[in-house]
Amino acid sequence: MAQDSFEVGKLPPSTLKQIVLSRLGANDPRVLLGPYVGEDASVIEFGQKALVVHSDPITGAVENLGWLAVNVCANDIATRGVMPQWMLMVILLPENITKAQLKNLTSQIDKAAKQLNIAVVGGHSEVTPSVNRPVIIATAIGETPKNRFVKTSGAKPGDALIVTKGAAIEGTAILASELAAMLRTKIDQKTLEKAKQFIEMTSVVEDALIAVEAGGVHAMHDATEGGIASGLQEIAWASSIGLIAYEEKIPISTETEVICSLLGIDPLKTIGSGALIISCNPKRTDKIMASLRKSNIKASLIGKVTDEKDNIYIIRKDGTKLDLSRPIKEELWNALQKLP
Repeated sequence: MAQDSFEVGKLPPSTLKQIVLSRLGANDPRVLLGPYVGEDASVIEFGQKALVVHSDPITGAVENLGWLAVNVCANDIATRGVMPQWMLMVILLPENITKAQLKNLTSQIDKAAKQLNIAVVGGHSEVTPSVNRPVIIATAIGETPKNRFVKTSGAKPGDALIVTKGAAIEGTAILASELAAMLRTKIDQKTLEKAKQFIEMTSVVEDALIAVEAGGVHAMHDATEGGIASGLQEIAWASSIGLIAYEEKIPISTETEVICSLLGIDPLKTIGSGALIISCNPKRTDKIMASLRKSNIKASLIGKVTDEKDNIYIIRKDGTKLDLSRPIKEELWNALQKLP
């Protein structure tokens, strides 16, 4: 690798701060919350209301690309405690794309957007030699009273940490679909088919809105690239706090364990849209978890926030520590290298 090149995945925080976040154009006082390491979406003042805006690409999946594009982007609006309402799609297609493949992709977008009551209001589409597989960049927008939104940076010492559903939900679905030909020779068909269905659990919109309604939420973050480990890390970095979580308290499904073990990857570091991390007032923990469970959303208390910002880690089942003070490398890419 060239000295000035980067590894696959998110840019390192130091590079992001030095080269990207230092070059953001004009200052605008109506930007109530702008781009920062760990923050999920920007907030822009519009009179007594505010728009919450976020963009996200989907680059690691093909089979469920349209579905994930809508849900993953919508999730980042929801982590502000806001309902996503509008979406724009930039669809980049390889030269060998067929009409049937495009129809499948746009049908997924339509289905996912209707399920979340989101209107797709614009975007762009083109066939380009610059990509060898379809890529979608989605932009989601929500509307909220200007003083009523949640920040990733709002976690406070003493907060309880809750996670919904479990680890590596999106990663499990992607791997079960993209590596199906290889996996079906190594695991039973029932496990593989159930893992593919994890795609239906990738939204955290309901999770986030229920949690905020229950009260006491200080910060939220969805477990995207880098999984639950990276999500916890970004809450800590954004909020300048420390935290301790426990692997034994983080739900990991049998299907996820089987697939990740077979591929030699860590589910805690594997892309996990569908899991919402909540930092909340410990006095509201029971209320938040009860509200989630009432809607059949699994919720688990996994740790706590501390004031020791240099101590950010997950205690493993074997007693060792997963250090979250350094950037987490997404493990999905290692597994997808097994594609023929």
